Amino acid sequence: MLPVRAASQAPGAGRARRVREGAVAGWETAVLAGGPEDGLRVRVAGQPMVLQVVRPCPAEDAPDGVLVQALYVYRREPGEPLRYGYDPVSP
Repeated sequence: MLPVRAASQAPGAGRARRVREGAVAGWETAVLAGGPEDGLRVRVAGQPMVLQVVRPCPAEDAPDGVLVQALYVYRREPGEPLRYGYDPVSP
């Protein structure tokens, strides 16, 4: 499960659309562009500059409490609609 609140997969991956129906006050929908989560729609508050997406990675014979995650960084792109582009260089 992704720690980013996912609204659903957007039709036409790579296209950004702001969705207003069913919006919660102070939250808006943005689209992730590029990278492993291309087209994923997420709800954000306050238009943060950076979003961090993590996916769990199975670890073999890991000691108790060890958690391995793949980290992906998306940075806010200028303009409308609200969109975050994949940053392959980060972190």
